Amino acid sequence: MGQLLKLRDYISRYETDVYHYVPEFIRLKQWQWEQAKARWEAERDAAGAQREPEETWDFLLDKPSWWERLTKRWRRGPAPADEEEPAAGPTVRAATVEELKRQFLDELFQLQLKWASSTVTYASLLDDALYGDETLKYFLQRFPDTYLCFYQPVAVAGKALVELETVILTPTAAWCIAFVEGKPDNVVIASTGRFWTERAGTEETKRVNPVVSLRRTEQVLSDVFQKQGIDWPIHLVLLNRYGYIDHGHLFPFVHYIDKRNYEQWFSRLRRSALPLRHGQLKAAQALLGHCASFYGRRLDGNSGGEERQQ
Repeated sequence: MGQLLKLRDYISRYETDVYHYVPEFIRLKQWQWEQAKARWEAERDAAGAQREPEETWDFLLDKPSWWERLTKRWRRGPAPADEEEPAAGPTVRAATVEELKRQFLDELFQLQLKWASSTVTYASLLDDALYGDETLKYFLQRFPDTYLCFYQPVAVAGKALVELETVILTPTAAWCIAFVEGKPDNVVIASTGRFWTERAGTEETKRVNPVVSLRRTEQVLSDVFQKQGIDWPIHLVLLNRYGYIDHGHLFPFVHYIDKRNYEQWFSRLRRSALPLRHGQLKAAQALLGHCASFYGRRLDGNSGGEERQQ
């Protein structure tokens, strides 16, 4: 399950100590899954149900990486109860281990939203629509723990705020991803102009050229990495999982991922067994330091006025 380090312009728990919270999330998730699975199996045994074959969930039950073991020595003492709060148990008992996994991921998704919109002291006003954001769930529920997600982040560039495309920091690169999806089997036709054409059946519509925002995102990342002395590859992706992109070999620096090559690209990323890397966390810390955050003080659940942190 990918980790949500930054969500729009909300304050994030990871901003306070990315080196602590990234491995802490992996540890907490492993512990909660083991507890949920043990309770579920105990209920099945009590009901006399037949046990299912031993399940495997490699991306969930990763062994601690070398980086996790290294940073463990510098971890702070026991986290406040607010950080260690386990997910609530499911209201409907899962019939199979696969259903249990899905319930568990949905509950953990709520915890991720909490971590990405608050700290122990401060909180941002969370948009309730994010709980049903399927694109956000895609990034968080389909990739390994070591993938660090910046979802629609807002960067500070000089005195201006710049909305960026979603960025996924993997142990080997930074992927800037823009969706160009629509109706199933649509065809998005690229051009060098301001607008691209989308065809779906007999319908034809215009959409803003997505390469512009991808290049803007790439430029912000390049500037941040260069200032911090970080050598981390940056890839640009246009993604259409259910349709096609007719790019005509324009913009060769862009990876065009559509229905024809999506499964290959997705499988390669998802099956990655690489551990967290120091350069990856350094890049994450640098990006967090250049993102805008709007928040208020947490006082009995109420904000004490809006503040801003950069």
